[in-house]
Amino acid sequence: MSELMAARIQMETSLAFHIVFAVIGIALPFMMVIAEALWLRTGEPVYRLLARRWAKGSAILFAVGAVSGTVLSFELGLLWPRFMAFAGSIIGLPFALEGFAFFTEAIFLGIYLYGWDRIPPLAHWFAGVMVAASGAASAIFVVMTNAWMNTPVGFRVVDGRPVDVDPIAAMMSPAALAETLHMTIAAYAAAGFAVAGVHAFLLRRDRSNLFHRRALAIALAVGGVAAIIQPATGHYAAEVVARTQPVKLAAMEGQFRTERRAPLRIGGFPDPAAGETRYALEIPAGLSILAYGRPDAEVLGLNDFAPEDRPNVRVVHVAFQVMVGCGMAMMAVALWAGWSAWRRRAVPDSDGFLRVVVAASPLGMLAVEAGWVVTEVGRQPWVIQGVMRTADSVTDVRGLWVSLLTYSALYIMLGGIVVMLMLQLFRASPEVREAGGKVGGGK
Repeated sequence: MSELMAARIQMETSLAFHIVFAVIGIALPFMMVIAEALWLRTGEPVYRLLARRWAKGSAILFAVGAVSGTVLSFELGLLWPRFMAFAGSIIGLPFALEGFAFFTEAIFLGIYLYGWDRIPPLAHWFAGVMVAASGAASAIFVVMTNAWMNTPVGFRVVDGRPVDVDPIAAMMSPAALAETLHMTIAAYAAAGFAVAGVHAFLLRRDRSNLFHRRALAIALAVGGVAAIIQPATGHYAAEVVARTQPVKLAAMEGQFRTERRAPLRIGGFPDPAAGETRYALEIPAGLSILAYGRPDAEVLGLNDFAPEDRPNVRVVHVAFQVMVGCGMAMMAVALWAGWSAWRRRAVPDSDGFLRVVVAASPLGMLAVEAGWVVTEVGRQPWVIQGVMRTADSVTDVRGLWVSLLTYSALYIMLGGIVVMLMLQLFRASPEVREAGGKVGGGK
């Protein structure tokens, strides 16, 4: 294994592990705040129980997310020192703001956890709002940095060094709005469905449990609304990719030839040797319309780019199809839930519906992981699109496979600890009956 490949695998492993906690760190505090707001409004104890239980989950996942995020920060400097030396002065601002948001989240999470019955209720709820807002802000600043790597602006290169740096312009790069919108909404959808799946599973075992019924309603509302909105943000993101990274769009769609009335492909598997995507369902002119708004618009194909400048089309196309497929399935479940809730004036709770929600619960996380594969592999071979190749930014240090194995072992250990803690949390599930009385469970 080459040092470059070892470094890339380590970075991808770290990102794939951390992103799960980042996603939950955005959305779970938001659901926690909704539950407490409903308690303040209605006085129903079940909502207070729910807020406290989700706060415990947020604390566990925040701790692991902080550790894995710190590892990622170290890896940026250790594995990609030339990238950091070049880009540090350009994208330092969003990194600094991300650090500020992270500390804000940590401070207010502490106040929230230990402030129950010690500070006024509204002040306590406001602490929760700050946790939710700073968690989302932290992720947005990180995504802005990634957006700059895809559409670098705000500097000039003279003698191989950046000059005339404009940090604000760099932070507001052409892909910033599209990426932050798409990623943030994805986080609410993924975490909402994941939490809904857990409570749907527990509700199937205890159909009269009001705690799980209320939790399912909030999680489905958050995840369902996000899943319905997400295709619009995805369409906008694809338009930006078409304008700023045409080779990535070509890889996403398995488009080899430059052509007008380019078809939209559903499924299929690219064959780079033959220069075509096999077994796909093709919608005539669909890609031209979606990417440029006109059926006769020309879409650049991979063959128009030098072979050394093309990403791995198989990986990018399949990951893109997985992301879109998961998103469509989640939207269908969300529409089913919304239609049923509108007709019954209550959260649907048929056995078939709960089974579907449980089955759909991992789709959001799968879509998030696939989406980041599209974003990162689709930019290759560049670490900074059109400016610096990934191979030119990797460290000269040898033996990176040792680091890869060490960090992989760390993630396996952290993952095991999280699973044990979350299972313990679920086993202590509160038993709140429909009649209203608390039978047992946590605080």
